[in-house]
Amino acid sequence: MATKSADKWKSKIWFNVYPPKLLGESAIGEIPANDEKNVEGRVIKVSMSWITHKPEHSFMLVGLRIKSVNGNSAQTAMDYIEQTYSYIHSLVRRHSSAVYTIDKLKDKNGHELVLKLLAVTNNKIRTPKKTAIRKGIQKFSEEYMSSHTADELLNAILDNSFQMEASKSVGNIARIGKLELKRIEF
Repeated sequence: MATKSADKWKSKIWFNVYPPKLLGESAIGEIPANDEKNVEGRVIKVSMSWITHKPEHSFMLVGLRIKSVNGNSAQTAMDYIEQTYSYIHSLVRRHSSAVYTIDKLKDKNGHELVLKLLAVTNNKIRTPKKTAIRKGIQKFSEEYMSSHTADELLNAILDNSFQMEASKSVGNIARIGKLELKRIEF
């Protein structure tokens, strides 16, 4: 019985997985499969720091969906990016408030995406201010996406400029201690 399963494993082909061109050219891993048809459509979950080689991205996880296979190389497209639960959980402390936003947006090319953000205030705030912050962040996100592509948004998120601009746009309502990406789905 053990020889049958060992024979199945030996018959598998290993495919090199490459991230989208936006994130780099080097292979990020290998996956086994019987043939090319079984590889397409798989989602591989990888730490963003593994791809970008930056320690500040160690709490980001990226889901890469394999879109095409050419020989032994599998090309991927972005499926989602999310922060780890432990990191998100560590941001909210006593005497602060958390404001979550979920926005379905279209970029300037018409591609749809879902953007989930978390804003943490320095002090405890009441519900009307939370609502105002949520609406302000949603308005900023819609305006930003109307003039940018999804790739430009991804670059802005990775270098933290999107989060800084969004927190400045609602800074007059309450002091924002941290504004982080919770999840983005492409």
